[in-house]
Parts: sequence; structure tokens; C-alpha cells
Amino acid sequence: MFCRSLITVLACMLAWPALAASQVQVVGLFPGAAVLNVDGQRKLVRVGQSGPGGVQVVSADSKGAVLRVAGVERHYSLSREYAPGGFSAAPEKQRLSIARGLGGHYWIAGSINGQTVQFMVDTGATAVAMNEGQAQRLGIDYRVVGQPMVVSTASGTANAWRVKFDRVKIGSLEVLGVDGVVVQGSAPTEVLLGMSFLSRVSWREEQGMLVLESKF
Repeated sequence: MFCRSLITVLACMLAWPALAASQVQVVGLFPGAAVLNVDGQRKLVRVGQSGPGGVQVVSADSKGAVLRVAGVERHYSLSREYAPGGFSAAPEKQRLSIARGLGGHYWIAGSINGQTVQFMVDTGATAVAMNEGQAQRLGIDYRVVGQPMVVSTASGTANAWRVKFDRVKIGSLEVLGVDGVVVQGSAPTEVLLGMSFLSRVSWREEQGMLVLESKF
């Protein structure tokens, strides 16, 4: 019995340095999800799911998140990211300029959850919006993960589903945890880059160009 206990203690002592070496940070908070940074790997992880290094999100809200790291649960508040050596990492602002295109609109290629998308910028849209055919092409199981709702369109009202995209990216600008809407039918015909993305970056119009910058 003593030998077994001693072996267990030694095993824990050997495992501890590896666990201690992992840097776990919460760098973004949302209802039911958190953005984790584990040893430089950054990902939006929903409650009940595991992220980089096997770190699991037990609960999350605007005040903090409870994470299970190596079997141990602990509350994490929102933290700033730090570079190796302990100095605060000051990320450079990312900037993107888009020329006005067909129909007087701004068009930009980007991605949703890593899948390529052609966006039309629409400041009148409250969220990143698409029709159900586009959602199916992107592999978004909106009927399962989405919340049913009704939206107003140019032709009247339509059934839709409120969803949350893990990440939306255009150029070097990437935003995590973006609200989206999937509309039943064929409208909108284009994927709209709405305010759920645009409000998370800085944007302005300059001489026929739309200039977008990261806020940090």
C-alpha cells in the first residue's frame, strides 16, 4: 500500500511541471462561451466543449469562466495576453481598405469558420446574414444549433435562425464569436457582413474606400 501511494505521489510530482508550464488565459467572454489562449493557441470554446490542450469550459458569462484544466476546476477572469518574458504583447493594428464595387456596394472575400465566403458589406444589417442554401454549403447546422426567430425582409417576414459563428475573417481582420442569422429561402442572395462584425472593428469611408481597422 505504501509503495502504491509513493508511486502515485511521484507520478503527480512528475506530471506537475508539464501542467504548470501550460499558460491558460481567458481573452474573451460571451454568454455560454469563452475565448481561450493556451500556450499561444487561441480558440472560441463553448460550454461543455474542450479547447487547446484539452482545457474544458465548464461555465462562462460576462464576469468570467470556470475551466477544467487537467481535471481541476478553477474560475478565470478576463485577462490580457502576455508575450514570453512577461511583457505585455501590444498587437499591431490590422488595417484593410475596400474599394466600392458593383452596384455601389463594398465586396470582400473572407471566411466563416474557415470556409471561404464572398461578403457584401451591409451596415443596415444587424448581423452577418445568409440564406439557408449558403449556410448548408458552409456546413452550418442551423436547425440544430440555432434559435428560431422571425426577420423582416424586403419581401415581408421570413423564418430564420439565430446562430453564433466561431470566427469571421476578412483579410487580416478576424473577429471571434460573431452573431449571425440564417434566413429560410433564397434571400439574402449575398452573404451580408453586418454590424455584429462591423461593430467589433473600426470603420469609415474615405474617398470611395471603406477602411476597416482592428480596435486593439
